Amino acid sequence: MNDLIGQQAMNPAVTIWDDGSAIQGWPVPFDAEGMPRRRVEVITAGVVNTPVHNSYTAGKDGTLSTGHQAYFTGAPIASNLFLQEGDSSLKELIGSTERGIYITRFFYTRLAHSKGCVMTGMTRDGTFMIENGQITHPVKDLRFTQSYVEALAGVELVGRDSKLILNEVGSPLECRP
Repeated sequence: MNDLIGQQAMNPAVTIWDDGSAIQGWPVPFDAEGMPRRRVEVITAGVVNTPVHNSYTAGKDGTLSTGHQAYFTGAPIASNLFLQEGDSSLKELIGSTERGIYITRFFYTRLAHSKGCVMTGMTRDGTFMIENGQITHPVKDLRFTQSYVEALAGVELVGRDSKLILNEVGSPLECRP
């Protein structure tokens, strides 16, 4: 997303940050280089901000490490992500949807193309069709490949009830409405 820094790339309802010390998630206050993890505002009101850094990428970009060196990869990674709560209840989210899919959990998400912020993964633990504001029937789990930027640009509402999502090793922990 480096090409989008400073741009309004997503819906203004979207604010995402990473905070390694936040006890609401899975806090790990230091990264694999021993650097303290700093809170990083990744997206603010849909505007892309500065990315997370390890010592290498920080040196390359002329800035300081944000403490995001993972133990299993050479690249820095945000791993304690939070999506700012919105104003809508789950009932309001479903009720406002003419035709859509209610996904209760994403699984096995992996980076498919870093420059385009394209992820691939599956749905899991409950996927349902929404028609005319009502859940009508279950849907078999789906495989997806999608740009997170494009997906978040299409957000219309954000829920108000946060839920901690513990993902498998290698994927970020998320706290999202």
